Amino acid sequence: MSYIEKKYKNKIHEIFGELPSLENHLIELLEKNSVKVVDEVAQVCARFTKNINLILRKYYPEIKEMKDKLEIKSILKFYYDLIDKLTDLVRNIENFQKIDQEYYEKLIEFIDDKENLINGKYRTICSQELTAFYDPTSRANLEKIISEKFLSRSKEYFTFGSLEEEIKKIAKMAGANQVSINDVDESVKKELNSARSVIKYSISNESDLKTLENIGAEIRRFLVSKNYDVIVKLGMIFTDAKLLSDKKK
Repeated sequence: MSYIEKKYKNKIHEIFGELPSLENHLIELLEKNSVKVVDEVAQVCARFTKNINLILRKYYPEIKEMKDKLEIKSILKFYYDLIDKLTDLVRNIENFQKIDQEYYEKLIEFIDDKENLINGKYRTICSQELTAFYDPTSRANLEKIISEKFLSRSKEYFTFGSLEEEIKKIAKMAGANQVSINDVDESVKKELNSARSVIKYSISNESDLKTLENIGAEIRRFLVSKNYDVIVKLGMIFTDAKLLSDKKK
């Protein structure tokens, strides 16, 4: 095993070692059986996504040993499904504002069964995938597709509710803890002549410039997909979308 492979394997396991505390916090939120925790659940989901993305982008591609790949892929597959389930929960709460208690219980049961799932169901699936694609070139192509699919899926946007609600949810999923949207006044028209709304967002650690930039990028990507003009500044976004009027419709 090369030095870099050993180093990155250790980095991956360090990240995995930090996630159980997030799982415990998530269980505490789910045990409240309340839609009021949706923003906190979204933030936990965002932290899971950020850590898994880091592994996929930076560390996992350097892992070559088959037994290590199998172990790591099995754990990643658990988190893929957990993130999917949390995203589905947030979508349903946003859409229906009411969730059956059994929904929360099933999620808690899934998290509690983590080790059995990783060592059983997910290990079997991953072993079959790696065995079926034992050719190095085919396996590399498959893993690239899987990674790109997950990274793309983590950028999917909610389609329920007003445009303002969508933006706030995207910002919080990306790590924001405060989001406000206001009409612009003439003093800020110089930023974007057609601007009609200004979006301001913040995070707990204001020195984390990368997270601030990522939040802005996520919101911009969403608004551009809706054909709006956008200018992003750190912690602030100007757009020609009339967001407050959308909320009132």
